[in-house]
Amino acid sequence: MNKILTWEDAVFYLDSHLRYGLAFSGGCDSSFLLAALVRAGIDVKAYMVMTAFQAPFELDDARRVAEETGAEFELIRADILSHDEVCANPPDRCYWCKRFIFGTIFEAMERDGRKILLDGTNASDDPARRPGFRALAELGVVSPLRNAGFSKDCVRAASKLMGLSTADKPSFSCFATKVPEGSRIDQAALDRVEESLGLE
Repeated sequence: MNKILTWEDAVFYLDSHLRYGLAFSGGCDSSFLLAALVRAGIDVKAYMVMTAFQAPFELDDARRVAEETGAEFELIRADILSHDEVCANPPDRCYWCKRFIFGTIFEAMERDGRKILLDGTNASDDPARRPGFRALAELGVVSPLRNAGFSKDCVRAASKLMGLSTADKPSFSCFATKVPEGSRIDQAALDRVEESLGLE
């Protein structure tokens, strides 16, 4: 019989004497991890990097979760469209985007005296399909949910037990994933994606 994972399992291997940063999106995974960290009494601050690639509702969700958990939260607005290696939309676009996002968070963490960055990658995420995994490895980002064996279903089940509003939140990939590979990503392309999704 498989062990039922709980929020305690998500943070079991983290040192409660250290100060952490969390790459926070307001999605199911990072919201659960944030709630678990706060409940465990671990010193963590949630950093959300908001770019033109994200839907506005993601920020609303992130702020709600931060309020629900009582976590320290910082919004960082960043200009992803000024980064040509991302906007050229190559096959490894996600790698370059993650490098930019996490690098931006590390800069904020340095000002706050925090050294270890966590993220919400879970055990269901497939490295072969996600170039962003290379960025995580290169930058030393720690993925507690993946390390503890939390699949997406485990995260949702544990989130429900904690009463989190994000337990059933659908996964929503960023606007850039809807632009055909090799087609340049600019504001006009993103506006077309947003319109096609009915989010305008």
